[in-house]
Amino acid sequence: MANFAKSSAPRFSMDVYQNEFLPEGGREVNAIVTVTATGGGTIGGAVGAPHLYAPGQAPSAAVAIMVDCSGSMDYPPAKMRNAREATAAAIDTLRDGVRFAVIGGTHMATEVYPGGGRVAVADAATRDQAKQALRRLSAGGGTAIGTWLRLADRLLSSADVAIRHGILLTDGRNEHESPEELQRALTECAGRFTCDARGVGTDWEVKEVTGIASALLGTADIVADPAALAADFTHMMETAMGKEVADVALRVWTPVGTAIKFVKQVAPTVEELTDRRTEAGPRAGDYPTGSWGDESRDYHLCVEVPAANVGREMLAARVSLVVPQPDGSVHNLGAQGLVRAVWTDDVVASTAISPQVAHYTGQAELAQVIQQGIDLRKAGDLDGATAKLGRAVQLASASGNADTAKLLAKVVDVVDAATGTVRLKAKVAEADEMTLETRSTKTVRVKK
Repeated sequence: MANFAKSSAPRFSMDVYQNEFLPEGGREVNAIVTVTATGGGTIGGAVGAPHLYAPGQAPSAAVAIMVDCSGSMDYPPAKMRNAREATAAAIDTLRDGVRFAVIGGTHMATEVYPGGGRVAVADAATRDQAKQALRRLSAGGGTAIGTWLRLADRLLSSADVAIRHGILLTDGRNEHESPEELQRALTECAGRFTCDARGVGTDWEVKEVTGIASALLGTADIVADPAALAADFTHMMETAMGKEVADVALRVWTPVGTAIKFVKQVAPTVEELTDRRTEAGPRAGDYPTGSWGDESRDYHLCVEVPAANVGREMLAARVSLVVPQPDGSVHNLGAQGLVRAVWTDDVVASTAISPQVAHYTGQAELAQVIQQGIDLRKAGDLDGATAKLGRAVQLASASGNADTAKLLAKVVDVVDAATGTVRLKAKVAEADEMTLETRSTKTVRVKK
């Protein structure tokens, strides 16, 4: 079992980066909001918020591991063995006291451990029992991921804990339920638990796996070689064990006459949040961010303000962090950022673009053109794909996104990165294209 030395809850802070100057009549205000949680997790540090849990105690958590047991998991036969070993490695990483359950997923969902609609409490004995139960996992049947998620929700909700998390592994397409059924399951589970999703091999649908992770505010990735599953599952569970504050929302207040054009997470990945707003009182809305440990994330806020004359100043938005409480109230985590608008006739000031805004606008475009390029390539539009993926190479090079640049180089031959001149490779390994598509939303932080 991993040894997690727990400390107090993390302390949240917020920084706003923007060019607040607008020309006369200008209406669009852009800002990058950096949210950082420090002092909690496994590193110890500053005194945190006592309302979240007692100092020195770990937050209560429950984890459900969903393992694909459909018939395709037998091809090759080592894949099922690798999945069992990976699940065992994840179980070994659980903290003592964490509630957990293992689910076998086919065209229906089966409780593998502990059973009876319950969750187990992690200790040496239950970890061993769970690993014994994994030996009974065998491949056979279809794939209906919505049923897996619904069972995970029932089991996780039976535990009186602060943090609920799922880990989902699939190797195939969701062929035994309609896309609408999966979407209904995701809608039901959203906000109830977070979930990391992994596709193993190359016979699964990227947009299904990334869609699950996006809806449930988790991570998505490909594990092309099943032998790498154990290391990936261990890392996922270590990250889950470091989460300390659940259901954190970005609350954005705007004054009369303003309108929010969009809110999106832009680091460590691009995630659109605009349509996930829930109203939170007069002129305020909450945008879900999921669970937090010791980490930092960046958000891009775009606000439309009323046109004004030179010399006018206004508060365009106030951003804070809140956590809903069981009694229906919310607790403010203390971090706050202000987005301002100042109208000026100084052309130099009003035309300057904040380096942070420029960087993340490029990163969002990078994610978009990769998706468009791959879709066009699949559709047979090779000229369109070349243009989009060339633009992606150009953006990755300019922003220093070396990881994405390496993935792109497996799909295109780069002639000139600076101008985005590329040629599509005649043959591309399926795993390479799927890796690029799955990881297309990963971004790099702005260079200091």
